[in-house]
Formats: sequence, C-alpha cells, structure tokens
Amino acid sequence: MKKIDAKKQGMSDTSYKNITTRRAIASAQVVFSSDSFAAFVQEGSPKGNILETARVAGIIAAKSTPQIIPLCHPLELSKVGIIFDIDKKNRNVMITSEVIYKGRTGVEMEALTAVAAAALTVYDMMKWKDKGIIIKDIRLMQKSGGKSGDYKR
Repeated sequence: MKKIDAKKQGMSDTSYKNITTRRAIASAQVVFSSDSFAAFVQEGSPKGNILETARVAGIIAAKSTPQIIPLCHPLELSKVGIIFDIDKKNRNVMITSEVIYKGRTGVEMEALTAVAAAALTVYDMMKWKDKGIIIKDIRLMQKSGGKSGDYKR
C-alpha cells in the first residue's frame, strides 16, 4: 500500500480545530473610463439594476465557493454582505464583502470569491459601453477567528 504524502492528500483536515466565529472582509475595485462611468451613473445597463444584480452574484458566489475553488470546504455561512462605494472623482466602484461563519475553517476564500463575482457582474452589465473596464486589487482586507489569529491589511 502506497503511503499518502500528508501535504498532498487533498482537503485540509479541520476535524481537530476549535469551532470559532470566523470573519473575513475582501475588496475589489472596478475602474471605468470617463464615458463608461457616465453611462454607469446616468444610464445603467440594458440588462437591469447593476449593483443589485452584482450583490446577488456576490452572495451566490460566496455560497458556491466549494464548487468554484477546488478543495474548499462546503460551509453553512451565517452572513454574506456586499457593499458598493461609488467614487465619482476617480470613476470607480469599490466592492467590499463581509462573510461570517461559525466553524472550523476560515472564510477568506468565500469573501474573495464574493467580490470577484460582484466585480465580474458589474463588468458584464457595462461591457455594452466599454470593454476596457478594469477589475483590480482583489484582496483580503481582514480576517479573524481561528488558530492563525487575526489579519488586517
């Protein structure tokens, strides 16, 4: 019988970890040209309400993380929140997600997946005006809970 390399066996074993409240906050930025930002603010999208659709996409993505990212644990999330901050001066939208879960593994991937999907949805709904819209700076901002401790960017 071949011995399994502990570092290459698949999903992490979380059975020994303590159940704690896990929280993660992630962000992403969508940057528009002058014309596309004006259309975003004034016209919106022919597909419908951009930010509400992006919010729902982000929530669905967070809940679907194990189907998108291999080896992520399926989790019963307690909260997924998505907020949008429209910066008219710099023609961008900052997307922030907050994910909370009480269990044995972190929710960083769920928070990151949420903002990525929300940003992609904004792009999809505005590509009719400009295919040069930029999605950037997808990153973890904070995490708490678990044995690795807290993190804050």
